[in-house]
Order: sequence, then C-alpha cells, then structure tokens
Amino acid sequence: MTYDERMQKVSVLGAAGKMGSGILLLTAVEMCNLSLKPENRGKSFVLYAIDISEEGLNGLMKYLKVQIRRIAEKKMVWLREVYAHRADLIENGQIIEEYIFDVMNLVRPITAIEAAFNSNLIFEAIAENQDFKVKIFKKIDQNNQGKPWIFTNTSSIPISVLNKEAGLDGRILGFHFYNPPAVQHLVELITIKENTRQMKEFAIAYAKSLKKVVVPSNDFAGFIGNGHFMRDALHCIAEAENLMKEFSFAESIYIINKISQDYLVRPMGIFQLIDYVGIDVVRFILAVMNPYNPSENLHSPLLDSLFDLNVKGGQNSDGSQKDGLLKYEKGKPVAVFDLQKRDYISISEFSAKCDEYLGALPEKWQPWKSVNFSKNKEELLKAYFAAIKGMDTVGAQLAKVCHNRSAQIGKQLVNSGVANSDEDVNTVLLTGFYHAYGPINNYLQ
Repeated sequence: MTYDERMQKVSVLGAAGKMGSGILLLTAVEMCNLSLKPENRGKSFVLYAIDISEEGLNGLMKYLKVQIRRIAEKKMVWLREVYAHRADLIENGQIIEEYIFDVMNLVRPITAIEAAFNSNLIFEAIAENQDFKVKIFKKIDQNNQGKPWIFTNTSSIPISVLNKEAGLDGRILGFHFYNPPAVQHLVELITIKENTRQMKEFAIAYAKSLKKVVVPSNDFAGFIGNGHFMRDALHCIAEAENLMKEFSFAESIYIINKISQDYLVRPMGIFQLIDYVGIDVVRFILAVMNPYNPSENLHSPLLDSLFDLNVKGGQNSDGSQKDGLLKYEKGKPVAVFDLQKRDYISISEFSAKCDEYLGALPEKWQPWKSVNFSKNKEELLKAYFAAIKGMDTVGAQLAKVCHNRSAQIGKQLVNSGVANSDEDVNTVLLTGFYHAYGPINNYLQ
C-alpha cells in the first residue's frame, strides 16, 4: 500500500479533545492536499473524527473551519496552482472557500467506534489510560479486516506494552505530538522491534509532510519529554517542600516557580507547566512511569493532596488556563493556592518578601522571550549564567541547584538508553517545551 493509499481511509480517536482536534486538523489538510494531486482526482479520501461527545464534535467542526481558512490564506500561490484547472474560481476568496469545502468534505464526525473498522490508519488521542486504550485497540483490530496501523499519541505508556496486551503484532507505534499539535513542531517517534520498515518509513514521511521535527525515543515509560519533565517537576516540588520549613506553602511555591522561570530563563515556571499539563495528568504519568523505574520514587504526595482537593489545573475548552496550583487572570498567575488555608492567596501579598529573600537577578538577565528570539542568544545565555555562577545570593544558589539537576536528568536519559544522544534530549526540550537552551550544556560547569 502506497503512502497515498494508506491516507485514503483514516480515523482519529478522541478527535474533539485538546490533542485530537489538532491531529485531526493536520491530517485533514494533508489528506485534502493528497486528494488534489492530479493523479488522485476522483479517488475517495475519508477521515472519521471519532469522539464520545456530540457537543465536542460540533465545536470541532467550527474549529476546523476557522483554522483551515487561516492555513489557506497563507498558501494562496500554491492554491492557485492546484485550482488552475477550475475556470470558475477567479478571486482569492473563491479559491479559499473551495479549499475549506474540500477539506471539510473529507471529515465525518461520528460518535461510533465502528467507523474505525474500515480505516487503514488510526491516530489515537484518547485518555491516557492503558486499560482503556488496550480495550479500544482490541475492539478495532478484531473488527477491522485490513489490519490497520495505529499511531498512538501516548506520552508515557510503553508501546511494547500496548502492542502485547492488544495483540497488534507490531502494528502500533508511538507518534507523540506536542500540545498544541497544529502549532508545535516536535514529534517524538517511538518504535518497537516488531514494527515493519514500511511502517517506520510511512511515519517519517507523514511527519515530513507536516513539517515536523522528529526525535526518536526508545520505548521507555515517559520517553524523553516526560522523562525529563516529571523528574524536573519532582525535584522542584522537593525544593519547595524544603522551603516550607521557613515559608508558607504559597510563598514556597511562588519562590520555586520564579526560580524555574526567571532564573532559569524558561517560558513558564515549573508549577505553571504542571498546571498547563494538568495536575491529574501529571499524577497519572508518574503512576505509569514509577513501576518501570524501581530505583526511583516517581511519586508526589503533594500532587495527591491537591488532586483530592479538586485542584487540577488543565485547560478549558477554549484553550484558556484553568486554576491549579496558581490562579490565573488573562493567562497570568495572580495568586497561589495555599494547602493549609485551602484557598488562593494573592501574590501581591507576599512577592516583595520572597523577592527580597532571593536577591536581585543579575544585571545581564533578560526575560525568556527576549533571549529566545535574539540573534545573539548563545552569547546572552553564556554571559547570564557566568553572572549567576559568580553570585552567592539565595536565588543564584537555588538556580544553580535546579539547573544542574536538569542537566543531570538529561544525562540520565541518555545513559539509561531512553534517548540516543545529548542532542536528542536538547531538541525535545528546545522544540517541545520551548526552552531557550537544552538541559545538557556547559553553562554552569
């Protein structure tokens, strides 16, 4: 089966979700582009958008239309070439509307899993629940005579485990998009020895068509991205808990969040990132990883306590941030949840005290955005960390500890065989997490 033939019948499971909607958009556009090739005109391309939520599917179709229009507006030269044989399409607006129609016409929103029984390729973006995924995979495989390939978006569950429990004979691989899939350039590709060469080559070709940066990860629970993030989060949680001997819960969270954002020059603090992913999701990923790493304790009682109090974070359906460890207004943290008081405390009540405790940032400090998009990024980072290295303030000392632990985690991923190289670890953090620099570096050596 050729690439184009494989892409003629596709299903996306969890299509109305945060990840599924982006995967569906990318796949719908790719399928439409294939269908518009002269050699494919007249051939049927069908994309099933499968989700249990009818309301979610309704919202998905509106989302698709808006996003496809934006995509079309950026590729008018190509679209004019594609529709050159259509004498009835003259104005740009007409061509854009035709393209939107052609893409949308491929998509079949449906709540029935049976729609996947006739697909050649299935993208799975359902709940990060091993038993549920296996149940769904088994049902599809037992009813789909075409023996479809399954690309799972799992960010933590070993592919070999899903393959064995679902009895897929190697017809599954990990194709881990980063959130949001339509914007993020990174894909972690996790293959297993049972995968065929053709399946691996198809995955690379698909990613290339989407203009994604592909980083291979070996089949270890959590892979590279969460392998680093989870351990980094646990370290920062431990640092915050240590501060609670002297500061309140809210103050301690604020201090370490500031260290991990401002002092480490990251786009957001570690507790903002935990909120973004969702406290419930982070707990689940840790629970998946922990049994596979018996020499480590990949668990946080603090996250358990927050979860029990229904402090979960995550995003609303419109993409806005839900309150978690931090409370947000217009996307920015304005308060911190206090575990003892079980309420949010405004950052303005204690930030001056905490900032004084940390001490001033180096004069060479610039915020992440200024550094990350500077043509002189490397020089700025070297100068900044050289200044940090020479300082003995509390903030500088905490920054050194957190920075060095991040580098240690990165090296651990390579030494344990999760990642193939330092470069792969750095690429995942640079591309998938938008860090200004990879964790494996010499800035503080």
